[in-house]
Amino acid sequence: MFERRKEDTDFRPLKIMIVGCGKVGSTLVEQLAHEGNDITIVDTNAHKIADLTNMYDIMGYVGNGGSYSVLKEAGVDTMDLLIAVTHSDELNLLCCTVGNRMGNCATIARVRKPDYSNEIGYLRDKLGLAMIINPDLEAAREISRILYLPTALEVNSFAHGEAEMIKVKLPEGSPLDGSTLIEFGKRTDIKNMVFCAVERQGEVIIPNGSFIFQAGDIVSFVVPRRYGRASLKKLGIITSQVHDCIIIGGGVTAYYLAKQLIHNNISVKIIERNAARCEELSLLLPEAIIINGDGTDPSILKEEGLQTTEALVPLTGIDEENIFLTLHANQMSNAKVITKVNRFAFRDVLNKLDLGSIIYPRYITAEAIVGYARARRASVENCNIETLYHLFDQRVEAIEFSVFASSEVTGVPLMDLNLKDNLILAFINRNGKIIIPSGSDTIEIGDTFMVVTSHTGFNEITDILK
Repeated sequence: MFERRKEDTDFRPLKIMIVGCGKVGSTLVEQLAHEGNDITIVDTNAHKIADLTNMYDIMGYVGNGGSYSVLKEAGVDTMDLLIAVTHSDELNLLCCTVGNRMGNCATIARVRKPDYSNEIGYLRDKLGLAMIINPDLEAAREISRILYLPTALEVNSFAHGEAEMIKVKLPEGSPLDGSTLIEFGKRTDIKNMVFCAVERQGEVIIPNGSFIFQAGDIVSFVVPRRYGRASLKKLGIITSQVHDCIIIGGGVTAYYLAKQLIHNNISVKIIERNAARCEELSLLLPEAIIINGDGTDPSILKEEGLQTTEALVPLTGIDEENIFLTLHANQMSNAKVITKVNRFAFRDVLNKLDLGSIIYPRYITAEAIVGYARARRASVENCNIETLYHLFDQRVEAIEFSVFASSEVTGVPLMDLNLKDNLILAFINRNGKIIIPSGSDTIEIGDTFMVVTSHTGFNEITDILK
């Protein structure tokens, strides 16, 4: 349960309406209800409404979220935030437009179609939306970042891409194996690296200078983007961008990913069952090789170069197919494989399979929306959450704050701030320059800064203080 801290005297739960109770909608209900918000859901499927209202202490209405009468009955005029995440982009935009006209709530729409991807700024401004989120595009960006550093398990971006959090499995023989950060720092220049979190045998630790690292640890660290590869080399991990990639499945995420990879001079081959979709992709992606065939057939994979490709990304709509393809590829090749999984319930089982890099698109969408909701709920208007990521199965949060005005945190040397335990200040972004902070550095108005912590529910920059 979300617990209200004593110092949060101005805390007021947000009243949030979620239209659409599919994968993303149910994930949002889980996370936003967990944080203590008042949730109302709307969906045409009565069974989904019943399941979620029985599981959580929320209100539910059966009906079309684009209908004026349905939204009025559900109380949209009393809401602080309306989130439309149905399977229809047009319905999501209509829901938000009706919500804007009826109430004084902020609105967020999920929009997936590539037709709208170049018009997001226009749609947001003209329809008065607080945010438009495209889960397929965000998933493609995350996959692309990993393929740039293929030995990484995850690569998360902060400070508009200027800083990255990289997650790796510490290899045998790494210079960090058996060493503390203090000892490692004496032997190696690590001034551009901040080690933020370590997972060992299921336990997550926020490391201090005396923590002893071991081979097999899952380690997350933050670096300015340009130092990503050099930092991995210091850990004994040699990496370089892949040169070719096979994508299984030709859906929307595959299209977005192929465009990004081609832009980065990576050769792309897409294997898609549907012949009509293959024709569409051939027109949309003339630089890619489009194969009409069953990408789950081992003989086709072998014929199309599985054993020699540098990367494989299964993007079918079925989790089990993606997982089996990953396991098959790991046996048959040395390719970097990134597995898309929609269901989160079996993550403990997946972790034991050692699949490597796994992305959960619904959680990518939810992260951005939860971050916005926290920022809107914050009682101090001069503070804002810029970016939010949950790490290690949501046991750790990485939060980037914007600083708009002075507070107890600004202008004070970091060594003099009474920071909470189990919290690391990873970087300060000042006018696009990433500062890896020392004790004498200060946070100033106009900066953004990132903390990594095992505490949850931070809303304001002063929450980092004891």
